[in-house]
Amino acid sequence: MLASGFTAAPVSRYLFFGIIVSSIFVSITDTKYLFHIQLIPHIWRYRQFWRLLVWQSCYNNSTELLFGIMTLYHLRIIERLWGSRKFAVRVTLVPMGVPFDLWTQRAHIQYQSFLTTALPPTLFIPPLVLAVLRPLTFSTLNILPAGPTPLLFALLAQYHAAVPTVYRFRLILSSPTDALTFSDKSMVYLVAAQLALSSLPGSLIGAATGWFIGVAWRRDLGPGIWTSWRIPTWLAGGKGARGGDFENLRRRLEGEGRGTAISVEGADGDTRRRGSERGILDQFRGTFG
Repeated sequence: MLASGFTAAPVSRYLFFGIIVSSIFVSITDTKYLFHIQLIPHIWRYRQFWRLLVWQSCYNNSTELLFGIMTLYHLRIIERLWGSRKFAVRVTLVPMGVPFDLWTQRAHIQYQSFLTTALPPTLFIPPLVLAVLRPLTFSTLNILPAGPTPLLFALLAQYHAAVPTVYRFRLILSSPTDALTFSDKSMVYLVAAQLALSSLPGSLIGAATGWFIGVAWRRDLGPGIWTSWRIPTWLAGGKGARGGDFENLRRRLEGEGRGTAISVEGADGDTRRRGSERGILDQFRGTFG
């Protein structure tokens, strides 16, 4: 996990450069106005529901882009921790039959994608939250800034839960009694806080919503289709719904177990003697061969 750059984190690298390229592209083409969301007039008046699908495609200003890619760069450790397939595809071994018996029961290997299951809630829930808060704030809250801030904070929730603190240090202010305690993870949270506060109040709504979505995803809370949906095995690079690798391992272990049982049950004095002599010869062969 201490490797520099995007070593062992190809998905994070694609996301990193994808956000940069898309943000620069919309800036050059002067199409920034197409990506943020205003409930009025974009949604209620003009019915531009397509904005709900594209508003996390890019950032509209350099400040949000800087803090966004810095946050994503720090969070690449999640992909290294899970592995690229588990980061993009969460693997779950589901037995057929209860209780699960390694020797007699079959199992399905199912793949649940973090990105594809966390992205739809982060796309649609923040606008819904904004729609609920708008009348409560006398139409003050009306804008969601463009950018994948909710998705990054959903990933930040995984970082908070999965990555332990390595060390802590204290920053002494005026006296030894007046000190602030930080950890090696404080810089990640500081950069993420700058991102959440960059375009108030909309960026804070997106960040808070993304955090709660990440916590709910990790605890398997929410609609059943969200927590139980699995992409096909072949799409994840597997060998089929039966889990070919697991089946081969199970059959091999079963074969070894049957062979051992037959030799024990059918063994008599001569068999034991021949087995012992053969074992001694095998040892000498292995030593001098």
